Amino acid sequence: MAGKKEKAETAKDVKAAAHGDAAATESKKGSGLAGKLLVAAFVSGIIITETFVFFFLVPSGEQIALLAEQRLIAQAQEVDAKDKEHEHEEEEIVEFHFPIIKVPFKPAETDTYYTVEFILYAEVLAKNLDHLIELFASMEGRIKNRLMLEIRQTSLQELEENQLGLLQRRLLATVTEMLGKDDLLLNVGFAEYQVLED
Repeated sequence: MAGKKEKAETAKDVKAAAHGDAAATESKKGSGLAGKLLVAAFVSGIIITETFVFFFLVPSGEQIALLAEQRLIAQAQEVDAKDKEHEHEEEEIVEFHFPIIKVPFKPAETDTYYTVEFILYAEVLAKNLDHLIELFASMEGRIKNRLMLEIRQTSLQELEENQLGLLQRRLLATVTEMLGKDDLLLNVGFAEYQVLED
């Protein structure tokens, strides 16, 4: 009897061990399935995040084209603004001052001698100033001589300050002719002017 009892206990032990192994195997299967589910959830989360980013954060073709167009317009406006600023600089009018000229003369209608002293200035576009300086330097003596001749051929009445408009136009024509450039000088005027009786 003792042998039968031992056999029964041994069979129970074997069954219990087999049942324990099955439970452990089931437990392992359960934890493996949970791990697989966790990996699948993680991968699904990544795919959903990428899809969200693609549809909501990455601009569409139309948006990219619109952004590119806006950039091109901004660049064109910037270039246009720089061109206008450059044109404005070139259109700026500056003055070129001739050296002081003193002309002693005796008008035909009187026996009195006079001296006309003046500083003539020329209005010129800023972009042409260097060219004017260069031309003037190459013919300064000739220009001064012609200006003196013009003054000596002027009547005393024309030399009065309220009559200087006509003289200015004549001097502008004279200097323009001497320089050989019709569009270089815009105007001339007197920075200083006086007629002194000797």
